[in-house]
Amino acid sequence: MNGLRELVSALAQKHGTRRESLLPILQGIQAHEHYLSDDAMVEVARALDLSTAQVYGTATFYSFLVTRPQGRHVIRLCRTITCVMHGKNQLLKELETLLKVRVGETTADGLFTLLETNCLGQCHQGPAILIDDEPYTRLTPERIRVIVAEYQQKAALESENSGLINS
Repeated sequence: MNGLRELVSALAQKHGTRRESLLPILQGIQAHEHYLSDDAMVEVARALDLSTAQVYGTATFYSFLVTRPQGRHVIRLCRTITCVMHGKNQLLKELETLLKVRVGETTADGLFTLLETNCLGQCHQGPAILIDDEPYTRLTPERIRVIVAEYQQKAALESENSGLINS
């Protein structure tokens, strides 16, 4: 909790303690902690002299802020009508099969969380996904398999390398 208090304090110093600082502070916490815990939201409420309800309301309003732990990589699949018309439902089925999860769930290894989201601003290149902050467009089930495999290989390599370092 002390580390969290220090993080919130540092973010409040950087962004200020006025109401308009709430969003950048929440984004900073999420960047550091990967989600917004109840404890984090209480600390932010204290630092900004807001009610916890105001902080929680903001945290749950924005789809890119999350209030529960997620996978190391978050896959956001665009669910707009344009992406649906370009094959989004095929991609969703492929992702669910490949990852063995449904929308809103995290893989057993903690590597991926699969979410649907509103427009990613790539309608002219749909269907589209966002993995963390990286957009992927004009997708097919085959291309999805390649992209997911690349993330899995990178994670396996990092895991091997950290095992070598710790040996």
